[in-house]
Amino acid sequence: MKCDWLRLIGCGLLLVVLPQIGHSQKKVDFGQLDFFDSPGKTWSLVSDVFADLENQEQLKASKGVGILLNQPTKRNQGKDLLSKEHYGDMDLELEYMTFRGSNSGIYLQGRYEVQILDSWTKLNPGSGDNGGIYERWDENRPEGQKGYQGYAPRYNVSKAPGLWQKVKISFQAPRFDDSGNKISNAKMLSVELNGVTIHENVELLGPTRSAYSQEETARGPLMIQGDHGPVAIRNLVITPFDNPTPSLSELTYKLYEGAFEQKPDLGSLEADLSGELTALGSDFKTEANQYLAVYHGNLSVPETGKYKMRVQTPGGEGHLVIGGKEVLDYNASNRNIEVELEKGEHEVELGFSKRTTWMPAALGWSISGPGVREKQLSQSASEGASGVGAILVNQQERPVLRSFMDVPGHGRLTHAVSVGSPQNVHYTYDLLSGNLVQVWRGGFLDATPMWNSRGDGSSRPSGAVSRLGKPSFALAKLSQDQDAWPSDSTGTAFRSHGYRTMGQEYQLVYQYELHGAHVADELEVLAEGKGLSRKITVSDAPEGFSLRLAAGAQIQDLGDGLYAVDDKTYYIQLHQGNAGIIDAGEGQELRMPITGEASYSLLF
Repeated sequence: MKCDWLRLIGCGLLLVVLPQIGHSQKKVDFGQLDFFDSPGKTWSLVSDVFADLENQEQLKASKGVGILLNQPTKRNQGKDLLSKEHYGDMDLELEYMTFRGSNSGIYLQGRYEVQILDSWTKLNPGSGDNGGIYERWDENRPEGQKGYQGYAPRYNVSKAPGLWQKVKISFQAPRFDDSGNKISNAKMLSVELNGVTIHENVELLGPTRSAYSQEETARGPLMIQGDHGPVAIRNLVITPFDNPTPSLSELTYKLYEGAFEQKPDLGSLEADLSGELTALGSDFKTEANQYLAVYHGNLSVPETGKYKMRVQTPGGEGHLVIGGKEVLDYNASNRNIEVELEKGEHEVELGFSKRTTWMPAALGWSISGPGVREKQLSQSASEGASGVGAILVNQQERPVLRSFMDVPGHGRLTHAVSVGSPQNVHYTYDLLSGNLVQVWRGGFLDATPMWNSRGDGSSRPSGAVSRLGKPSFALAKLSQDQDAWPSDSTGTAFRSHGYRTMGQEYQLVYQYELHGAHVADELEVLAEGKGLSRKITVSDAPEGFSLRLAAGAQIQDLGDGLYAVDDKTYYIQLHQGNAGIIDAGEGQELRMPITGEASYSLLF
């Protein structure tokens, strides 16, 4: 389908492409500490921070603002940090950095903890590890059973100490009746760590250990644990959801059998089925495989504001009319819209055309708005409604998989090799450029796009991905050190000779020719699971032959051959050779000359 921008519609209803920033978001200003109530002496503001991978005591910070840092000491063990404001339902996003041996936590309402811990490389994480929902605690229970009802993350996707990690939490507060009795428990609707969902719909039966209060309430402060170890925080964004959700009432429908490529004149048609509905759905008692269903009802809007809507009509078309104004065209390719609505009742008409005969009917309509979390107004929001679960590749059974690989911002790689390991450290290599493209930790591959039905030949990583700059050659022939790195194979006489194993199936050596040189590119997962080691051996190297180890917005030299890449996304640790940081257009590159052999580790 074509991807047109939706047009603007006037007359009081504004339709636009959805923005990136959600309603009512608050980004905490770390230019000062006034968001928090009585921060202790161990909490401070800095402009940058560095950790030592081996030494727990080595922690360096630069003067300035923008980053919240906690540095407890033996003399001053620190205290928990609580926000002045109290929250109910909310989404929380923040980035944090652990240091060697770090231990902290994020407490929603000051009561329900998502753990922050230095859990780098741990294979089987528990509820007390990074990203875990910490256990509850009862001193009256038998020894060994005092801790209970904790939830481990699905995967350990933790990064190394000194690298920034990002967490997104969608939290639903407990509910209480008018008498103050709890009628439903709090929930972690989702927790996403470093781009991977590690919890979904986890019900919290009570406060976790070390909560600031064991009494549950509808609202509470955000708390960051401050008495267990060092932690750095930045880019903290809160989206509260305090308003009632819009609702539908007085639903009716009319169903017209047949295939409708365009929106018909409904006034000239006679319905084959009609009736009343208690909920918006697509399960009709009809034998027709093609039809148009048109729903009418009232949309109750509790607050004036801009409301985001998503309409899903897999296998067909659809339209949406609110208050007599069409806000979604029948053949629109973009079904994500934003509409300005006044408080009160609005007549709605929603059309759903099922034209694909081999797919079951499915309709989705969701809404979110000022202080309102996204809610499904329909019974079915399953786009595609195929019922096919994800087809996941187990690296123990199939450690190497050739496929297409879509790399955001750089298109499709047609000769990608993805390699998995028992340490849950994986990577993708591009045979057409002889280079490492991306690395990740967690699950191996999702091959659903390749193996479901006819498929499109592609797979995608299942873990927390670090992409290693532009998919281009690792080696290049340069006349000067500052030359722009070549983006294609023109004039290189590049020829791939595939790969071979080195004892283990997931330990590979890639072989190719470039500018007359013979290259062996050896990649091996580090035994302790800290990342990858890479050794490149070149024979018959031409003059000016160079290796690009990394490319990113920023590369920092941390000393002793250690570099932090792209705002501390991953590390490069040199083992052999001398490298230099080169300014390259919009970013920087780490390069070194190579005539025989170079080796380094990529840590993440």
